[in-house]
Amino acid sequence: MLFMVVERFRNRDAKAVYRRFRDKGRMAPEGLRYAGSWIEPNFDRCFQLMECDDLAELQAWILAWADLTDFEVVPVLPSAETAAVVNAALDREG
Repeated sequence: MLFMVVERFRNRDAKAVYRRFRDKGRMAPEGLRYAGSWIEPNFDRCFQLMECDDLAELQAWILAWADLTDFEVVPVLPSAETAAVVNAALDREG
């Protein structure tokens, strides 16, 4: 499954987050895959696209960063997969 993970850096303290990332890496369990990320210019939020088959891996990763970051996790599907589902429904309508 794919997840859009919205992280809020506590106190907009990107330096603390990047310091840990520099020193320890992403700290993701083996089954959690990083697909990309985007940061707001004001360091308020980071948007990361993550993928895993076992939600416990995502939870373990969140716990490793929970002292520096608050998380919102949103399950997402690629647009092409959503279009296929919608188009199939439209085809059934006739």
